[in-house]
Amino acid sequence: MKILIRADSSSTIGLGHIMRDLVLAKEFEGEVIFACQALEGNIIDQIPYEVKRLTSNDAGELIALIHALHVTLLVIDHYGIDVSFERKIKEAMGVKILSVDDTYESHHCDILLNPNLYADASRYEGLVPKGCELRCGVPLIREEFHTEKTIQREKIYDVCIAMGGSDASNLTQTILQTLPKDKRIAILTTTANAHLEALKSFVADTPNIALHVNSKEVAKLLHQSHCVITTPSVMVHEVLFMEVPFIAIQTAQNQEAMFQYLHQKGYLVLKEWNEHAFMRLYNAK
Repeated sequence: MKILIRADSSSTIGLGHIMRDLVLAKEFEGEVIFACQALEGNIIDQIPYEVKRLTSNDAGELIALIHALHVTLLVIDHYGIDVSFERKIKEAMGVKILSVDDTYESHHCDILLNPNLYADASRYEGLVPKGCELRCGVPLIREEFHTEKTIQREKIYDVCIAMGGSDASNLTQTILQTLPKDKRIAILTTTANAHLEALKSFVADTPNIALHVNSKEVAKLLHQSHCVITTPSVMVHEVLFMEVPFIAIQTAQNQEAMFQYLHQKGYLVLKEWNEHAFMRLYNAK
């Protein structure tokens, strides 16, 4: 079996698709290959599988790659690929398609995967072909988190700020300026963060702030923190799994469903950044 995973990462769209697809890839039996565009701020070099670099998000280019590789299963995790794109691929190649969806969009696929806690299979009625297999509501949690949860850790940080690997909204520094200056803070980010150099300069003379770039110990750092400030995205599943108190701030439209889920469950969430509302939540946690 040969599996091709079509996903992208960048400073603008973030890293979440690739990160969860790496978890998904371990479930497959057979050869796994990724197909990605080399967008600015991508993490292609961190993918431990063969990667075919695409020059565009054109259906024809992907169809040619599927044909050349003799792909048996195509995994699509991409907001830029819609139902008409999927239909073109199915009609041209007849390949089995697994589509990953967060926002209840229409898909032309054989398997629909929504790994978010809020996922409701009934909402896909009429959005996918009859007979489509629905897999909903089971988060893709990295193995390091399962291991870390069995370990006892001392809490050494008051706050861990994890606004996504790219932090496209550039909220990390704003949050740092808002929090009390005496707090011990860990920051999780990556080299995909377009604001990384400014962030490094900001924390250079603050010994109580630890900046972790491309960390291999994300689970450990979350575990060592009393509270996490994050977004209602892929990361929040891992924070919930580790059972660490958190505040989630929505920074993109595709986080709306998770925001609503967390809000209904009584978790501390903000629809958008607001300094006074944030501090009310922080003091109430």
